[in-house]
Amino acid sequence: MTPTHFAFSSAFLLGLAGLAFNRTHLLSALLCLEGMMLSLFIALSIWTLQLSSMNFSVAPMILLAFSACEASAGLGLLVATARTHGTDRLKNLSLLQC
Repeated sequence: MTPTHFAFSSAFLLGLAGLAFNRTHLLSALLCLEGMMLSLFIALSIWTLQLSSMNFSVAPMILLAFSACEASAGLGLLVATARTHGTDRLKNLSLLQC
């Protein structure tokens, strides 16, 4: 495993660990998801450069577009949650309450 691959896989795993263990605020969960998506984007970009193939060159842009859509939907949910509940703490949210 090269140092580049190790750096991006460890960045993904740190984002996953932050998402799994630090679940107090919705904003921190969204930031961990965004870090995971960015590490996937950079890893996929490096992979397509190493292959030197034009067939996979559009894949990082599609991933980046999905990442932007995910971020905008997450921020919309964050604003809606902050307006209705007054906080973004995940312990105060429940699917059983309306």
